[in-house]
Amino acid sequence: MDAVLLSAVDLARQAAIEVADDDQAVGEHLGAVEDDTRILTHTFACNLPGYRGWVWAVTVARAPRGRGATLSEAHLVPADDALLAPPWVPWAERIRPGDLEASMALPKIEEDPRLVPGFAITDEADEDLLEIWELGLGRERVLGPEGRKSAAERWHRGSHGPTAAAAIASPQPCSTCAFFVPLSGSMRQVFGACSNEWSPSDGRVVSVDHGCGAHSQTDAEKQSSRWPVSEPVIDTGAADLLVLDGEDEQAGGEDETPSAQVEVGSEDASTAAAAQAEEAPAAIVNDGEQATADVPAVEGAQATTDAPAAEVIAEPEEKN
Repeated sequence: MDAVLLSAVDLARQAAIEVADDDQAVGEHLGAVEDDTRILTHTFACNLPGYRGWVWAVTVARAPRGRGATLSEAHLVPADDALLAPPWVPWAERIRPGDLEASMALPKIEEDPRLVPGFAITDEADEDLLEIWELGLGRERVLGPEGRKSAAERWHRGSHGPTAAAAIASPQPCSTCAFFVPLSGSMRQVFGACSNEWSPSDGRVVSVDHGCGAHSQTDAEKQSSRWPVSEPVIDTGAADLLVLDGEDEQAGGEDETPSAQVEVGSEDASTAAAAQAEEAPAAIVNDGEQATADVPAVEGAQATTDAPAAEVIAEPEEKN
């Protein structure tokens, strides 16, 4: 390595400061690399914010038989672990699928590999349609084989293809559903549109092997209740007897004047009649007549009871 060029550190640092226009932006000396004969590059750390891993590179050279170093170039370059910007993408390619909004318009791609002129026949199933409608009277360009294949692959592996979670859980595919409307042309063999408003795929293109829970032939199984069925339990001990005011007065009157109800011809007829006679009040009679108690007669019964004799009060005889 050339000793003259290797010792030209101060010269290289001063050149880096002039390029950076800030002496604080140039850091410590990191090393030197020999590029060619009598050509050497010094590197310095970069202290600029946002330039992690970048270095200042200053190249010095020496003429043959020269005794001093001269400056060749100085610039900021990224090192191995430098923070770099993403790769440059042309403006026409920066918009990706899903970025287009209602107020946006895509530029026309003149040489779109997915499209072919309208007079070209791209599919046998569309042959008659293209000859009648597309030959100078319809669309200028139509979908070509490459575009048809790309769309079919994208739809089939998407969220409305056979690998979707709804399709895996579905008991039957879309090909047997009454709401499946096949597409025209060769696409009808693999794809169709869903016309079931209850389906999450309504109005979308679905594959014939897709599926969902809104299939026209699918019926939900009737499930029994998860709660066990048991006989009702009635707690009679927790019921309280509620007596109205009218019933209390009627019950009180019956208690005050109880009456004996005796079945006709029963053996207890005499006993019941005697009991009523004892409870009946004795009548007080004058003129020495014997008092008898009024006992209600019981039909069919001969039981009578003499009431206890009443006290007889004799009137005093008149003196002549």
